[in-house]
Parts: sequence; C-alpha cells; structure tokens
Amino acid sequence: MSLSSHEHPHGVKTVIVPAAGMGTRFLPATKTVPKELLPVVDTPGIELIAEEAAALGASRMAVIVAPNKQEVMRHFGQFPNLVETLSERGKDEQVAKVQRANQLIQPVAVEQARPLGLGHAVGLAESVLDDDEDVVAVMLPDDLVMPFGVLEKMAQVRAELGGSVLCAVNVSPEEVLNYGVFDVEEIAADSDLPAARVKRVVGMVEKPDVADAPSTLVATGRYLLDRAIFDALRRITPGKGGEIQLTDAIELMITEGHPVHIVVHEGKRHDLGNPAGYIPACVDFGLSHPTYGPALRKAITEILAEHDAAEHDAGEAVRTTS
Repeated sequence: MSLSSHEHPHGVKTVIVPAAGMGTRFLPATKTVPKELLPVVDTPGIELIAEEAAALGASRMAVIVAPNKQEVMRHFGQFPNLVETLSERGKDEQVAKVQRANQLIQPVAVEQARPLGLGHAVGLAESVLDDDEDVVAVMLPDDLVMPFGVLEKMAQVRAELGGSVLCAVNVSPEEVLNYGVFDVEEIAADSDLPAARVKRVVGMVEKPDVADAPSTLVATGRYLLDRAIFDALRRITPGKGGEIQLTDAIELMITEGHPVHIVVHEGKRHDLGNPAGYIPACVDFGLSHPTYGPALRKAITEILAEHDAAEHDAGEAVRTTS
C-alpha cells in the first residue's frame, strides 16, 4: 500500500526527472549509452538523482523517456543473474552496488514521443500522480546540486510561504546571457526565513543581454511546484518549434498572483549535460572518493606538471625561432 502525500516527510511523493533528450553533445558515446547513464566515477548521474530524490523523502520517480531510451529504466531493475553470480564469488560489495538503484525509489516510465520542450515533459507526468498530491518536485538530471539538501530547504520555504519554490545560483554578470534570470524582491521583514537566501520572484527573463538582466540569480535544475503548474502548462502558447516551456507556465502563475520564491544555493553545481561540465564533476567526485581520491590527486599533479613543461618548451621553441 502506497503512502499518501501527507505521510511523506516534506509532502513530496513524486519527483519528475526529464530524461528524453538525445545527448548530442556527448556523441559518439550517446549513440548507444544514454547520457543519464554516463558514470560520475562509478555511479550513473540518474542514480545520483534518485539518491537525492529519496533523501527528500519521495517514493516515486517519474522518468520522462524517449521511446528509444528504455535503458535508463533498466538501470533500476533487479539483475538477479548478476547478483547471483557476484554472490557466489563472495563479492558482497559489488552486490550492494548492483542492488542500490533498485532499492532507492520506485521508478515509473513516462514516454515522451517527441521532444516538445521541458514544459511538455513535465506536463506528461501528471498522469502518474495520485489525487492527493498537491506538489511535485522536478529535478533536471544534467544538474548536480551539491551538497544534497537544497530541496529540503525549498520545502521549508513552501511550508511557510506556500506556492512554488525554485532553486537559484548566483553567477557573474557576464554569465547571465546563458540562463533564465530571476527578477526578485525581498520577502517580508517579519519572516523567520533568511532574507539573503530566500527571495520572492516577480518575473523571469530567459537569456537576457548583460545590460538587461534584472539580477545575477539564475535558475538551476531543482523545482518544487504547486500542482497548479499543470493547469498553467495547458494554458500557455507553444513557442518556437512547438515547444512548451516550463518558464512560461511559471511566468503565467506569477502574473496570476501565485507565490513563487527562490532559495539561493550556496554550494556547488555541476553541469553533467556537456563534456565541459561533466569532466570537472568526475574529477571533483573522484578526488573525494575514499578509494580513488589519493591516486587521482597524484595523477592530476603529474599530468599538470607534464602539460606545464610542454607549454614551456613550446614557448621556448617559438622564442628561439623568432
């Protein structure tokens, strides 16, 4: 028997994870391996997302998948033959690793036949919700927001202020043109919430010019959304390419008086959606790994020394010939 939403620690039963993208920035690797299964050291990104969802207290993960990406769901299977083989060989640690994903959370596949935007993907997940669910979390698997715990803080803000709560990070002014940027105002002075880290959202601007950006607070891949988001998604107009954008639905809710706030995250954020972000994430996680960390630190030091020496030699050669 499943728990009601009110029996979940933060009232969140379902986490929506859009994972239907083609992963073109990782080609040729993603011809056969979905981007979400690429390992951060030894754990696929989608399993790290499931771990964070479970830590929030959610019991169901609605994974939005394309028709040809069922491997993502298979990762959460039981693999009895592999478990039996490893057990017979006394490899208990490896058995635990194989079984871990299956034991974290209940995954439910929601198929997105065509890539019609993040809003469209989120909207499809309404079909798996129970009637008593009044809030859902959305976690973008490209974003690792470290340390875990920001969703719990967002739930605390919702408990006091209601509405929907989004995660934000502060970037340099030169970076705002790459993100959705929040237009914010201060929360009420009598609130017990930290004013420096919690703001009321009055608008959002998608990828503005630096001079036009209302702030340097930008959206990152964690959302705690009132169930009213699904009605808003049905009422917005599709944009370029027929895509339905989640930010447009949130904007509509704001204009209609729905309270929307942000929690400014002060930790790290890794972007697993492209090699330039994925590689540093692997290095960061690797350096923190109790088994691989010391050897990796030594290897990185040696590699950097080799590159520095090569650059120095190249510079000397240029000066000699000029």
